[in-house]
Amino acid sequence: MRRTAGIFQTTHNVRWGSVSPARIVARVQSFEPVIGYRPRIVILGSMPGVASLEAVQYYAHPQNAFWRIMGTLFGFDHEVDYETRIGEICKLPIVLWDSLQSCHRPGSLDSNIDVNSAQANDFPTLLNRFPEIRAIFFNGATSEKYFRKLALPNLSPGLDIELLRLPSTSPAHAGMSFDQKLDAWRQILVYLN
Repeated sequence: MRRTAGIFQTTHNVRWGSVSPARIVARVQSFEPVIGYRPRIVILGSMPGVASLEAVQYYAHPQNAFWRIMGTLFGFDHEVDYETRIGEICKLPIVLWDSLQSCHRPGSLDSNIDVNSAQANDFPTLLNRFPEIRAIFFNGATSEKYFRKLALPNLSPGLDIELLRLPSTSPAHAGMSFDQKLDAWRQILVYLN
């Protein structure tokens, strides 16, 4: 097995020299969380796509609206370099992460995630470390689905955190305009006051 920028390539039941591309399974791994100043909300994607894994950057696909939305909501230039954008997030009371720590998934589509291989990130530790967190926002339905299935059962039953789904910023979610997505995403501001 070899690891390259969050992608593990494994082969199953084949001899080297006779590997069929159809027999290669991609195991992908999410990034470490970006933890802002005294966080009160968590924004979760599902799993970084291929462009993000290759760039080792959250939301690296040029058509993904995430950085444009964040820049609009928080008053920074979404077209600056990645390190500057991450610096802006670190000034905010936000944690940026993914629901899944790792999974098998060919390509970038959430629909290609092998459900049986999916492993959640360590949310009990995150939420114990930052008890001021009031809400978890899901960047799309898949993020919510995996969090509820794999992470939520491991959290304290009395945990008082709201779970809210936002429209995906992915270019694959083309049913909404940028302005419609932006309007929906404005609700995160309520939890930051």
